[in-house]
Amino acid sequence: MITRVSIVAVLGFALAACQPAIPDSGRGVGFDGTFEAQQAERDRALAASGAFAGGTAMPAPPQVASASLEPVNDGSPAAVAAETSRILDATRPGGVGNEAATNSGVEPLNASPSNPPPPVLTATGISRENNFDAVAGQRTIESDAARIAANRAQYRVVAPEALPDRSSAGPNIVAYALQNKHAVGTPIYTRRGFNKDRKYARACAQYSHPDQAQLAFLSNGGPAKDRAGMDPDGDGYACDWDPRPYRRGVEG
Repeated sequence: MITRVSIVAVLGFALAACQPAIPDSGRGVGFDGTFEAQQAERDRALAASGAFAGGTAMPAPPQVASASLEPVNDGSPAAVAAETSRILDATRPGGVGNEAATNSGVEPLNASPSNPPPPVLTATGISRENNFDAVAGQRTIESDAARIAANRAQYRVVAPEALPDRSSAGPNIVAYALQNKHAVGTPIYTRRGFNKDRKYARACAQYSHPDQAQLAFLSNGGPAKDRAGMDPDGDGYACDWDPRPYRRGVEG
């Protein structure tokens, strides 16, 4: 047992002796003062040779232009006047900065009351139908007479006929509206029965327009009789039918 422990200890010491020494990195790489010194030396060498790190020559410093700069519009009256003058001069034909306006060779026309009126390209005048000189060679008195005769030959006189008999066509709600002068809601006929409101709503729901309901009401014995309950108040007008529009049409 002691021999085995001794062998393990000897092997451990041997492995420890084979490992390389670890340098002291407590200050970190580049913090020992050598990096700053090397960089300063490199900068001095580049400055002396006039070249960058890539080998290209250092550019010459830019030259300051001696020409005066354009005035800045700071909002003062003088600056605003100068800017306005510059814009007007640039937009004026032949002005500074607008030389292209004269390159076409066409003199621009300035608006003036003394300018002549523009030429009239199209003059409608009177139509050819009303211009005797224009139609003199196309139509004659004889041709006009023949045309009038042809129109008269096509003329037909329709003789009046008797009005058709509407007695078998059923009730006429227009005639009924004109014959009865009482107002809507005036009780004229006696109505008896129960559940008048429910019968009224069920009967009138079958028609999409009051005129249809009134026509059906008159066709089924109305206004004296109201079997379907369409006229519960007895005024002779079924399902909110109103005769006043027909009366106004006749009275004007």
